[in-house]
Amino acid sequence: MAHSHTRYFDFRLALGIPLALMALLLLIDPSGLDFALAQLFYEPGQGFVGRHSFWLEDILHDRAKQAVIALGVLAIGGFLLSLLPRWQAWRRPLGYLVLALALSTGIVTPLKKLTGMHCPWSLSEFGGTQTFSPLLGERAPTDKPGRCWPGGHAASGFSLFALFFVLRDRRPRLARFALGFALGLGTLLSAGRMMQGAHFLSHNLWTLLLDWLICTLCYRWLLYRPQPATAALTINHRLHEGQT
Repeated sequence: MAHSHTRYFDFRLALGIPLALMALLLLIDPSGLDFALAQLFYEPGQGFVGRHSFWLEDILHDRAKQAVIALGVLAIGGFLLSLLPRWQAWRRPLGYLVLALALSTGIVTPLKKLTGMHCPWSLSEFGGTQTFSPLLGERAPTDKPGRCWPGGHAASGFSLFALFFVLRDRRPRLARFALGFALGLGTLLSAGRMMQGAHFLSHNLWTLLLDWLICTLCYRWLLYRPQPATAALTINHRLHEGQT
């Protein structure tokens, strides 16, 4: 498990692109697209088509969340085991996994309380009683503040970006599979909650971007060990000599 150096990773792109997308979401109000997509799953007088779906609620919501919690518990158990000398080579990657999963999922609840945004099913446009306001807009007076931004359930999938970073320097092919799995699961869980009226598209996009940033920054802090500058220059010089 021990690696003296890790493969090069372009943090400028990995951090710059999601930060740029976040800025874009703040500058261009996505509520028009959010409402248009939500209308596809809403039937006047009946509500959202997936509100009481067994598959969406019991399987994609409850069981999926429990699976990620179980993964987190296993990671904690593995990290504690790595405190023993025999397993110490696993300490740093398992410590990363515990931290990245905890931050990626744990950040959701404080942000929900801070922003107070309502779910689609609570809004007057979709049979509820609450008034919509954009993320940076002023909230209408209410005795029931919202708890729907960012998408909490989407974090159960997108938090698994952490698996990609744990594996990228040891099992690159498996790491790519883990990345695709995290994107696919997060998207599936996001779509399920949108069909239930629990979140708008932008809520889940914010979750994706936040979780990616968290997992990337934790990777830079805990796992990334680039080659020393002198060694990198020597390698580049040798490659250049071989081409001439």
